[in-house]
Amino acid sequence: MSETKFDVVGIGNAIVDIIGQCNDDFLAQHGAPKGHMRLVDAETVSRLYEAMGPTVEVSGGSVANTMVGIASFGGRAAFIGKVAEDDFGRIFAHDIRAAGVHFSTPPSSSGIPTARCLVLVTPDGERTMNTYLGISPDLDDGEVDPELIRSAGIIFLEGYLFDRPEAKAAFRQAASIAAEAGRKVALSLSDGFCVDRHRKEFLDLVRNSVDILIANETEITSLYQVDTFEKAMEHAQADTELAVLTRSAKGSVICAKSREPISIPAMPVNVVDVTGAGDLYAAGFLFGYARGFSLETAGRLGSIAAAEVISHFGARPQKNLAELARAQGLL
Repeated sequence: MSETKFDVVGIGNAIVDIIGQCNDDFLAQHGAPKGHMRLVDAETVSRLYEAMGPTVEVSGGSVANTMVGIASFGGRAAFIGKVAEDDFGRIFAHDIRAAGVHFSTPPSSSGIPTARCLVLVTPDGERTMNTYLGISPDLDDGEVDPELIRSAGIIFLEGYLFDRPEAKAAFRQAASIAAEAGRKVALSLSDGFCVDRHRKEFLDLVRNSVDILIANETEITSLYQVDTFEKAMEHAQADTELAVLTRSAKGSVICAKSREPISIPAMPVNVVDVTGAGDLYAAGFLFGYARGFSLETAGRLGSIAAAEVISHFGARPQKNLAELARAQGLL
């Protein structure tokens, strides 16, 4: 990959995560589908927040988490996402910059609040997300910095952006700028429900605009509407240059065209909270790929990052990922 200022630039929803613990009865009581993300309005997010017990508040958002992971590996990461001129917006901007990620998107003064996601973690470590998007999807094509896109080896986009037309336009513009500059375009499918909402457009993107597809087992089988992971994997391998498919405790599979799939084992870990597992796997893989490592090494970096983040509460690494990778002889 030619010389670049950044390894990866991510575009996604800028969200403050509010993380708390609950039991399955709490989820049922509040109509929250376990293990999934649902979009909620301001009233619902306020009611849930009041009903939750003690919480931890950190800046989040799927692609933002990935950028922080890349920075923890020693990579050069930048993020494009929209926050408001409010307390949560200031928390987000300070937090992501303190983690070593370039963030220069101007805050909005429209009066619409910064996005929040209430992350409910059950005793089995599963996370259920209730997201109030606030100002974050109002990111539009005028706020995508073309020079920033051209300065990165990879542009990483999240499927969640497809939930609003303005953000969708920014998404397509970024992919077009990246392609014209000879950069790689990576896409995370984000969530099974997100795939259900946008299947036709996602398939078109995967087949025509995406170089690297990142998805978990639920998302990829939903995308292709098949009943087995193996069938979905065959479709993905045929449709895109590189498909990176995660399977929780079963590890991950990396599928490149015209070669045998590569299986990467999961790192053994005591699971506390699976929030951010996919985001951090993407961080390790994209960092490794941007730096020219083998696909197997990139996958192993992903496994290291995912294992670290599920060993504690929250979607951000608490240990330095570069040090963990060096301990495994990968850096």
